Formats: sequence, C-alpha cells, structure tokens
Amino acid sequence: MELGTLCKQVIEVAEKTGEFIYNEVPKIKAANVESKSLHNFVTYVDKTSEAKLVEALTKLLPEAGFIAEEGTSTKKGDRFNWIIDPLDGTTNFIHGLPPFAISIALMDNEELIIGVVHEVVSKETFYAWKGSAAYLNGKEIHVSTAARVKDSLIATGFPYTDFDKLRPFMLSLEHLFNQSHGVRRLGSASVDMAYLACGRFEGFYEYGLSPWDVAAAALIIRQAGGKITDFNGGENYIFGREIICGAPGMFSELYQLIHRIMNNLPA
Repeated sequence: MELGTLCKQVIEVAEKTGEFIYNEVPKIKAANVESKSLHNFVTYVDKTSEAKLVEALTKLLPEAGFIAEEGTSTKKGDRFNWIIDPLDGTTNFIHGLPPFAISIALMDNEELIIGVVHEVVSKETFYAWKGSAAYLNGKEIHVSTAARVKDSLIATGFPYTDFDKLRPFMLSLEHLFNQSHGVRRLGSASVDMAYLACGRFEGFYEYGLSPWDVAAAALIIRQAGGKITDFNGGENYIFGREIICGAPGMFSELYQLIHRIMNNLPA
C-alpha cells in the first residue's frame, strides 16, 4: 500500500462529498433536523454524506472496516479501519455558520496512518500520512513556534451533552482568559485541530469527544510537529474522550494547567 497515493484518493473523496454538503446549505430547514440526544443533531446531509464516504472508501480499500458517527457501516476490519465524521459541526451547518468539515482517518491496527480534514466552506483540505509532512491544499504546514501560553491563542469546544466536568472546565477558561491571547470556540473539533496544525492556534483541549472528531486531525498535528496527550499525559486521546494538543514550545505549560484543573488537583 502506497500511503501517499491512497491519501490523495481520500482527498478526492472528501472534496467531492464536500461539494454535496456545500450545495445543501441553503436547502436545510428546521424540519430536516433530528435530535439524537440533548443538543446533538443530525440531518439527511450527515447521513447522505456518510453513505457517500462509505461507498467510495470501500472501493479504495475493500478489506477495511468503519468507525462512523452515523453508523452507516458497522463492518470491522481485521487490520484497517476508517474513522469518519461525515459532517463535523452539524449545529454550525444547520445555522448556515462555518466552519464545518469532513474528517477521515485510516487506522492500521492501533496506528493512525492517514488523516484528511476538509473544511467545506473555505475549501481548505488538511492532510498527512504516516511518514509524511503535513499539508494544506498542497502546501507544507507546521505548528506555531510560540513558547508560552501567554503568547498563544487557544481553541476549545464547549460541553453540549456531557456536563460532568463543567465546573473545572469553566475554571480552565477563567485562567486562559487571563493568561493567553484568548480562547476561541469554532464548533468543529477537527477544524480547531487542523488550524492548530497550520499555526492559527497554538493549543486546543476538549473533553467529551468521539474518535471521529479527533482521529484525522491528530495525525495531521503530529506530522506538523505538534504534541498530543489525554488529560493525564497518556496516549488515550482517540478513544478516551479527552485531548490536549499544542505547539511543542508551550505544550508542557498548557498540559500542566489542563491536567491540574480538569482532574481537580491542588495548585
């Protein structure tokens, strides 16, 4: 398997499906929106997008299984599995508010080997594969060189279904409001992380996430020179529902802050 060639094919799949999503934006009505759970929405566009992705990715790698948000395919691959979010940022999408994106990752057993994030409105495609640099629309990208949190712009996502850690999360925001360039919440974790990979953000953290929110962008960040852990400094950030990412110069400081506050540890 030549990963660079396969990644380029995945990019074509993502961009073609992105055109479908973009064309549906003016057609969405309240009647098209279903609620999967509290504040967790889905539309026919999510479902159709996922079906298109599953069909196309199956043709590229027939033996691979899927970990997909809307459950279009529950096939599990013996070695390879695609992790896909057909529309990351559905709430943004139904309000006609960018960003929203397609996120596609490929895992070889437990290892991420391809990551593609396509932001639909800007038509920006971020991507990387095992052993490659990270790219945005064909141009190599790198994380920021910022050395301190005080010199950094931080991204996060607000809790919308899991409020168990809301109090420490609010404390973390209070600290970052005072000690960084600011905090942004765009509404799409994959886009937040892709923006970190190209230096627009220096740090990102969030809890309550799913594998399809973070898998593709995690590989892109790593190949762009960034650092990633869970809230305890471990590697369980794809399936562990919590993640901290950052530029290498400021990462340790950000990690220590989030680790302490989100785990209710003394200062």
